[in-house]
Amino acid sequence: MNKHIVFAICGCLFFVNAFSQTKNVAELLNEIEQNNTELKGYQAFIESQQLENKSTNNLPDPQLSGYYMPFGDNLTGDYTEYEISQSFEFPTVYASRNKWNESKSQQLASAYSAKRQDVLLRAKGIFIELASLQKQKEIITERRTQSKQVFDQIQELFDKEQVGILDLNKAKIAWIQEQFVVQQIDSDIQVQLIKLKTLNGGIPIDGVSSQLILPIEIGTVENLWQKKLTSDPALQELKANEAASFQKIKLEKNKVLPNLALGYNYQGVSGSNYSGFYGGVSIPLWSSKNKVKAAEANYEYQQSNTQVITTSVYAQFQETYYQYELMLEKFNEYQTTMGNLDSEQLLFKAYQLGEYSFMVYYLELQFYRNASDKMLQMEKELQLLQAQLLKHQL
Repeated sequence: MNKHIVFAICGCLFFVNAFSQTKNVAELLNEIEQNNTELKGYQAFIESQQLENKSTNNLPDPQLSGYYMPFGDNLTGDYTEYEISQSFEFPTVYASRNKWNESKSQQLASAYSAKRQDVLLRAKGIFIELASLQKQKEIITERRTQSKQVFDQIQELFDKEQVGILDLNKAKIAWIQEQFVVQQIDSDIQVQLIKLKTLNGGIPIDGVSSQLILPIEIGTVENLWQKKLTSDPALQELKANEAASFQKIKLEKNKVLPNLALGYNYQGVSGSNYSGFYGGVSIPLWSSKNKVKAAEANYEYQQSNTQVITTSVYAQFQETYYQYELMLEKFNEYQTTMGNLDSEQLLFKAYQLGEYSFMVYYLELQFYRNASDKMLQMEKELQLLQAQLLKHQL
């Protein structure tokens, strides 16, 4: 039986045979992306921010003012005056602010992509966990069957007074423990399905593919890092922050130019009136003070922040990659050592032939079962590490 267990775990390092044959993981991740309430909410937030950013580039409201002066000596008649005007910033300011708004939209898009990636990585981790649990369930179910066979045999020997009550009790406890493990795994599977349902906007996940194949070879650390630099949303967001702060410098420099106003003016008294065009200039001597310097300082900060965070992410990426390589090496050693063994079946035959007492058989069995469980746990951890390394592909 051990041979079958090992082959079930190791036949393909990253072959997950845990689900029904309807949808693959990519389709399920796309479904979660469409239904996830966190992502939907963030999309609405992005839309509101983009509209708010556009509103900052609107013209000021037109102004209408008037005077009617009937009091006083009125030697020349009542005096009437009204004026309508439209003020606006220097035209180049609007073009510069529009580019700044575009760069801020890119910031929002990068932030959404990073959040989307985090959600999908969580979902993929749950798929991996579910696959591992399903494998465990298959193995433990077979172990439970074997434990029942052993218990039935010992019960028969006990009835014949060939073994004592202690061996019978031990065999029964071993069988009960295997039953409990199966129940616990069923419970864990339901917990993971609830997590998936939550990520899927409250909609139950069904039709999961029977196969999740993750390649063993994932490339060198440098090649992976170069791909991550060009496609990882979190790193792209840093570049977007730099671009937005650079556009802010250009905007503040343009805002040093004078504001303008145009309008129409009417003045009338005792049948005589004057009318004509109104023009004005507002020189921003004080309102723009230190703003260009502040924008330049913020740009320097964004550049430094990009470098610091990128260096930190690269160090973490290297650590994860080397951890993955080390675990893969250990897993291959386990696979080579246990691949041709049939230890559990041999132990069971030895027990049936009376070569081992139940206690010796059980202790020896636990040793090989622990090794098989360790191999299954390592497989899951390898998949989770690989998902983290390939996060930028989501």
